[in-house]
This record gives sequence, C-alpha cells and structure tokens, in this order.
Amino acid sequence: MRAANGFTGRANSTLTCGDPGIPIPDALGVVQGFAREHGIKPTAHVVRGSAHEPAVERAGWRVDLDHPGGAESLVMTGALEKFAEGVAESRDLPGWWELTAGSEVSAAQRHVLGTGDAVCFASTTENGTVVAAVRGAVVDDLLHVARLAVRPSHRRQGLARRLMGELAGWGLERGAATCVLQVAEHNEPAIRLYEELGCSEHHRYRYWIPAVS
Repeated sequence: MRAANGFTGRANSTLTCGDPGIPIPDALGVVQGFAREHGIKPTAHVVRGSAHEPAVERAGWRVDLDHPGGAESLVMTGALEKFAEGVAESRDLPGWWELTAGSEVSAAQRHVLGTGDAVCFASTTENGTVVAAVRGAVVDDLLHVARLAVRPSHRRQGLARRLMGELAGWGLERGAATCVLQVAEHNEPAIRLYEELGCSEHHRYRYWIPAVS
C-alpha cells in the first residue's frame, strides 16, 4: 500500500500481487481503511489478465474510468544498448520541476521524484529555459524512466528521442541493462517513440476503485 498525497496513481494505490494472506474482500477492506487514514481515494493497481482481476471485480470494485492518467496503461521494457547515445547530466533545475511537476511543486512530488540512490534529472535547455526533461532511476539492473516531457513549442524536433538516448547512456554507466517505463494506452505518440527505440509491451494494468464509495 502506498500514499503520496495524491501525486501519481502508482504512488497512491495498492499493488495487487501475491497472496495477501486473507480473503480478497477483506484485503480490499484494509486498502480502504489505509486510504481513509491517508486522505486518498482507495485504489487497487491490478495487472490485466492476472488472477487478482476477477477477484477484485467480484468484490464489488470497478475500473476507474475517470483516472487522470487514463483507465489503462502499458508497461514497456527495452534494452538500453539499442538506443543509448551520449550520457545525460543530472541537473536539479527549477525548470525541470516546473516542466515535469507543475509550477507549484509539493513536498510529495519532491519525495516521489527525488527519492532513490541513483536518480537522474535529465534535461535539454535553450537560452536558459528547460525545454525537455525526463527522470531516470537505476534499481539493480533496471532503469526506471518517468516524466518525459517536451514543451509544445519544441515538439517534433527529436528532443525526446535524444534525451532518452542520453538517459540510457547514464543508466548503462550505473549498471542498468533494461529500461522500464509506463505509458497511458491513449498516448499513441509516446508509444510509437518507445517502440522505435526498441521497447515492447510487457503487460498492462488498470486502477480499480470501489463501485460504491
């Protein structure tokens, strides 16, 4: 169970994997209690096609069709060596936070995005302004990629592709071999970019909430 003051779905949901040790309806009751305690919406992160999915539905939960990030997301993976080019420099710039998290950055956002032993705040600047940004974090041999963003005025210039290549180089230097990223199924331009970099779908997941609050 995770709570981060509402910032991102993953950081404010319960991942359903393994045996909870109690009946699923009871486990979901614990999830609801945890959510009330932390002031967030009770949410279960459920892999599509998993054994937990029908059990969660039978317990009276439904897919959160109004989730801000979309009802369904893909988890994609790819070999870093396929698209690594250059090495990103990690710079904790105000413009990085503004582009990836908004104009007013909360403590929860800084905690979620800044925590980790090997975190990279990669960016591209133009005339002192951050025009593209992405976050990377190495855990074991995986490079977790998130918050890729390019200002509308600078899209279709290859900045996202170049930044991903530099981040891949940064990850390789720190022992990572594979990237892992998550993208909403409706974000077709991003999915095409990741596929062109050699990434492929590993699985999908959806967020589930109680049908009756």
